[in-house]
Amino acid sequence: METRPPTPPFTEETARQKVRLAEDGWNSRDPDRVVGVYTEDTRWRNRAEFPVGRAQVREFLQRKWARELDYRLIKELWASSGARIGVRFAYEFHDDSGQWFRSYGNENWEFNEHGLMMRRYASINDLPIQPGDRLFHWPLGRRPDEHASLSELGL
Repeated sequence: METRPPTPPFTEETARQKVRLAEDGWNSRDPDRVVGVYTEDTRWRNRAEFPVGRAQVREFLQRKWARELDYRLIKELWASSGARIGVRFAYEFHDDSGQWFRSYGNENWEFNEHGLMMRRYASINDLPIQPGDRLFHWPLGRRPDEHASLSELGL
């Protein structure tokens, strides 16, 4: 079976690494890249959707990034224990009408011994924002290391 380090049990350092790797993957907006970190039978709750397995997750991500344009995400470790990690996050995007949003949320993750995510439970709220209120301005793709974190931005 494929292994995706770091693997549990997580230390604070390896949990932070796992969170940053997840952020980097999601900022790629590449569903094929992102689904590779989940088990074949992964189970999700994302708002009111409940994808099961990599194929459904891939379809979910394709729909998501087709409507959430210029998507930029920051994740931050909230807590970890054993094979579980709690994350808080915020992302910004605009829709096809040009309306910008900042979405805030929390995720609970559970990993298998190979470092693949078996479960992802997300709770998310959207806030319409004005273009001048945006805080995430790096070029599309990976957030630069020197960019402010959620805590540094007061989020």
